[in-house]
Amino acid sequence: MKRKFAFVIATVCTLIIAGCGNGGNTNSGNNGTATNAPKESAATEATKAPAKDVTIKMFQFKVEIAEQLNTLAELYEKETGVKVEVETHGGGEDYGALLKAEIASGSEPEIFNNGGYTALVPYMDRATDLSDQPWAAKLIPTSKTPATVDGKLYGMPMNVEGYGLIYNKDLFTKAGITEEPKTLSQLKDAAAKLKAAGITPFEATNEWWSMGMHLVNVGLAHQPDPKKFVDDVKAGTQTFKGNAVFEQWLDLVDVIFGNAQDNKMTTDYATQVADFASGKAAMMMQGNWTQGDIDKIDPALNLGLLPLPISDEEGTILVGVPNNYVVNSKSAHPEEAKAFLNWLVSSETGKQYLTKEFKFIPAETDIETAAEDIGQVAVAVQEKSATALGWNWDMFPDGVTQGFGAAMQEYLGGQINHDQLLEKLDKSVQDIVKQ
Repeated sequence: MKRKFAFVIATVCTLIIAGCGNGGNTNSGNNGTATNAPKESAATEATKAPAKDVTIKMFQFKVEIAEQLNTLAELYEKETGVKVEVETHGGGEDYGALLKAEIASGSEPEIFNNGGYTALVPYMDRATDLSDQPWAAKLIPTSKTPATVDGKLYGMPMNVEGYGLIYNKDLFTKAGITEEPKTLSQLKDAAAKLKAAGITPFEATNEWWSMGMHLVNVGLAHQPDPKKFVDDVKAGTQTFKGNAVFEQWLDLVDVIFGNAQDNKMTTDYATQVADFASGKAAMMMQGNWTQGDIDKIDPALNLGLLPLPISDEEGTILVGVPNNYVVNSKSAHPEEAKAFLNWLVSSETGKQYLTKEFKFIPAETDIETAAEDIGQVAVAVQEKSATALGWNWDMFPDGVTQGFGAAMQEYLGGQINHDQLLEKLDKSVQDIVKQ
């Protein structure tokens, strides 16, 4: 069944941004809405073929769509004569550091990815105002917030994503689990039943970004006011250590790490997804971006999505905009870059790739989605989004989440205890903000 994406997400994303602290962007002037609404004539301009024999470079981090994006770039070149050179860095790589190195080398890619909020600040001298682009008026309003500064939109939201505990329904049935665990106690009980049935409860990963961004964010999102908490931690007036929410969050971390596979310290992202898709574990903390890779191994896998609870209150999934496409004003061909991004979300080819090949939940309200295209996990994200909390890690300056990830890796390996972990999270912030 096809559905207009506005159906649930318009409500969902209001809650997402509330979870980020009523907007979350200290640089935003008006709750994420751009002051310059695109003109109707812009659509006509966008259909004008860009210059021939031009090459633009996209420096992007989404490893899950690298192959499909390269194919799409070839189709765009055939249609327009403009070559799109796609360079992908993600997974276990530090995309932010590599982007800095790319620019420092003198290369100025036409399009690059940025999470917005604090992460956008160092690139404001390059970010192009995209407020007048024809797709801007069609965005879920709150999806604009991370890349909006003083009412102007400086990035195209890549898509909308959600994460929680993806689970194998058939393995749950095999272990005699008949209801989805929603609280921490229920999750512990489910893990015990799975182990008793000879099933590994969790497939964990050693990736810094999965732990340092996604897992730490569970504690951030459960703060009464996530934005205030982040601001206070940066100011040194609040700490992770001694925070009641993060003390509860440690219980969730222990349930996952303590019931994971034996080789978790050497399991990278690709291995985590592959092993889960092969039925080697019942759950993994990941999001709908993994659907394509799961389908390559077992497209018939019966999947669901569980919340991430930290107490005996029902948990939630976490939903947000993973990244934005930024057009580099210092590049050779920024106008051609704009044309490519508009084609991506307005042409039938582009829209088909977004939903059927990338399996994205679009940020644009006029792009239709079908359950068979975006996959079971994305459908579950849509269904559970009404109570979702938001993504908050991009409110920290670059380098902080890498520090979070390093501390989480130490804890995963049993090298530090609870107090030391929380102390290292605090130190990760202060080491960067004091520079």
